[in-house]
Amino acid sequence: MSAGAYNPPCGGLPGQTRLMTGRAVFTEAYAVIPHGVMSDIVTSLLPGWDRTQAWIVARPLSGFAETFAQYLMEVAPGGGSQAPEPESQAQGVLFVVAGTASLTLEGARHALRPGSYAYLAPGAAWALRNDGDAPVRFHWIRKAYQPAASLDAPTSFVTHESAVEPAGMVGTDGAWATTRFVASDDLRHDMHVNIVSMRPGASIPFEETHVMEHGLFVLEGKAVYRLNRDWVEVEAGDFMWLRAFCPQACYAGGPGPFRYLLYKDVNRHPALAPRGLGR
Repeated sequence: MSAGAYNPPCGGLPGQTRLMTGRAVFTEAYAVIPHGVMSDIVTSLLPGWDRTQAWIVARPLSGFAETFAQYLMEVAPGGGSQAPEPESQAQGVLFVVAGTASLTLEGARHALRPGSYAYLAPGAAWALRNDGDAPVRFHWIRKAYQPAASLDAPTSFVTHESAVEPAGMVGTDGAWATTRFVASDDLRHDMHVNIVSMRPGASIPFEETHVMEHGLFVLEGKAVYRLNRDWVEVEAGDFMWLRAFCPQACYAGGPGPFRYLLYKDVNRHPALAPRGLGR
């Protein structure tokens, strides 16, 4: 894919003549954050990061999606971090959408470019620097790792989207496919961050209703998405945030492919709340 197919945030600030009405919505079951509201005025600055701003589009919220945080990072030339992760048990995924950067992971250096994907194991030593002459923009997804008995923690790795063959969904002749960066039966991993691709006119033909939380960033194209009781239009640059059991379905609108970066929590028992005393 070309760099333009990943639709990074463009920042800036809307002019005073722009209409206020947009597509942003936050409900009890889902949220939609359109690309048009990702201006510089809603960015955050992060300790330990130089010449960097972040759009934090998902964070744990009690009663909503609770397992992950997702950032859209923008690092200016010369910027980066030698100590990026503040929590020792956090794991992460980086997915580059624009520009280039140097990632040092467990002592090895990796050159990142649009489409690069890095899994950062819990406790991994890593650093990132923008040595180029243009901003680098990437997704950073963070989740506290949940150990499981008899399973080792997963190990860090770096790859590129072009190195992973998409797997078509059964019965769709490839019209609906998933680029899986981690094998679905590798139970060491308690989260997946994949790319879902749909040809124009393809659909998710039933309302998926399941335990996994989702973060969906639209990399390319447009679609009509069923979220809980609503149909919403989404396009490249938009972000959707779904709590567990939120019904979801989709029609890809065309004229080109519809593709999104998908987070979900997987492969673990739901934690049970302790019973009250005296019961």
